[in-house]
Amino acid sequence: MQHAEFVAEIEKQSSALRTAAVSAGPDAPVPTCPRWTVSRLVGHLGRVQSWVRKALADPTGADTDPGRPPEDWETLLAWFDEQRTGLVAELSDPEKPAWLPFPRYPKVAASWARRQAHEAAIHRLDAEHALAPEPEVSYGAEFAADGVDELIAFMVPGRRDWTKTSATGSVVLYATDVQRGWRVDLAPGVPPEIRPGEGSGDLTITGTADQVYRRVWARPSEATVVGDTELLEPIASP
Repeated sequence: MQHAEFVAEIEKQSSALRTAAVSAGPDAPVPTCPRWTVSRLVGHLGRVQSWVRKALADPTGADTDPGRPPEDWETLLAWFDEQRTGLVAELSDPEKPAWLPFPRYPKVAASWARRQAHEAAIHRLDAEHALAPEPEVSYGAEFAADGVDELIAFMVPGRRDWTKTSATGSVVLYATDVQRGWRVDLAPGVPPEIRPGEGSGDLTITGTADQVYRRVWARPSEATVVGDTELLEPIASP
């Protein structure tokens, strides 16, 4: 996917989250984020986007403290809108230097566009679940497959101290509609080995790209899961 497409997804998914949040109401529970209300969900994404704006403004990373979400609902919505529109505008140049805490990502705005497109998409899904147990939301195959790849290949390897892990085994993820797969080999004390793959592993997850995307991001999914589900814990999003 191209940079402009990721930026467009940030606008699209953030706006859809807002619409669902307003319909659900600030005090509605968010089933996919236990103990969260819709108000907290909106505040969380707004705070993340505020943080990213700081990372774009100061590529040294010296000042990345995010803004504090307002408590009043209407004020929070206005603040959320400000963060969304500001972030979209500030991501216009994909090569703009930026601070990122993710070691596998180039330190430029394009990296944040990709990361925030998926951040907004997954939390949009959370807002939709606050409205209905089975929301009528679907993600395009290319975007969903990119979301799997972004988590598995870019986020997972650098997000934890792998010297303290004990998991052993293989995980195969396969998106049937785009015929794309990922194989993750886990061994104690070392980062996982990640490469393209298909077939079966000690844990195998198959489905459309959308279904696999939701499963690795720990959201309700109709993906087929076969094998040792404990192997998903080190690599799936919390």
